[in-house]
Amino acid sequence: MWGVAGGEGGWTGSSDVSGMAALEHSIQLGCNFFDTAWIYGRGHSEKMLGEALRNHPGKTLYVATKVPPKNREWPSHRGDRLDQIFPPDHIEEYVEKSLQSLGLASLDLLQFHVWEDAWAHDESWIRVVDDLKRQRLIRGIGISVNRWEPTNVLDTLKTGMIDAVQVIYNVFDQAPDDELLPLCRELDIAVIARVPFDEGSLTGNLTIDSTWPAGDWRSSYFVPENLAATVARVESLRRALPADTQLSDVALRFILSNDNVATTIPGMRSIPHVEANMACSDKGKIEPALMTLLRQHRWDREPTAWSQ
Repeated sequence: MWGVAGGEGGWTGSSDVSGMAALEHSIQLGCNFFDTAWIYGRGHSEKMLGEALRNHPGKTLYVATKVPPKNREWPSHRGDRLDQIFPPDHIEEYVEKSLQSLGLASLDLLQFHVWEDAWAHDESWIRVVDDLKRQRLIRGIGISVNRWEPTNVLDTLKTGMIDAVQVIYNVFDQAPDDELLPLCRELDIAVIARVPFDEGSLTGNLTIDSTWPAGDWRSSYFVPENLAATVARVESLRRALPADTQLSDVALRFILSNDNVATTIPGMRSIPHVEANMACSDKGKIEPALMTLLRQHRWDREPTAWSQ
């Protein structure tokens, strides 16, 4: 829903008309899980999703949203205090805001939009989560893991409080396979794979000359240092693949072939994108030889000033 909503700090080129058309089409094709956040359009994405939900009262559709950090900084930083980022009254305030925007009485999954594993045993978030579940305002609790920090949540998972983890996982970002995904499988914690196309690079449409309008989030992420390295990696992958291979298809099926992943959340701002993404679900797992090739294109990266 981030790309659908647009707005401050989002993706340019969005429109409510095309976004709603994409949402409607995805539901018609069988999509039943939608990931949003209050910060996506400052409630706008939730309102759009709420409208789509009301248009399909007979369907079982699952909604995941996120509480923004109180200091509005992504990602969180070592040394941040939980009471400054997610104090109880802040969590409760944004649960209420999200419920109002979505027009729901309960959220299927509430996620913390940033996280530090040092907060694992802080009683304040545990108490508020227990209270929200007791009031049936949320059914599950999850964490959206900071970019390229898949181990910065392991102790928190071991508390037994977490139902789902959302983590960057794709052909390049395979580090979650080392520790995070096996632990989630052991603890029966759902894994939501985000950024399946590496912010668009694995669609094959990025070039060294790509630019974005001022204010588009991608212009601050694909800085020259990152853009050049990313395009080089994509070209190396493309050369290694069989000539008739659709890069975006392979990227999505790489994730869907992993039994440790519950679902993935590609953007869907247009009907053609929806149709292409949904079709991948019906194609089955990637054959072993191709999976072995893709494993060779793992790219381990460290968080930096522009990685957000």
